[in-house]
Amino acid sequence: MPRKDGREVLREIKDDPDLKRIPVIVLTASEAEQDINMCYDMHASCVINKPVNYVESLENIKSIEQFWFRTVKLPT
Repeated sequence: MPRKDGREVLREIKDDPDLKRIPVIVLTASEAEQDINMCYDMHASCVINKPVNYVESLENIKSIEQFWFRTVKLPT
């Protein structure tokens, strides 16, 4: 995102009463515990490390799709 940090976007989403219940998946290159904890403190639904290759990216996308669109019961 060229103009905003992902944490800013997460904060804006979670501060908005109309958006705060939607799941937010954070993709990050950081493996720092403090960064991961910060995302959860800001109410991220999950934190996933960015895959380094195309095959891993597709596997992650399929897993995300399976979990969030077929398994989880989301709020209306």
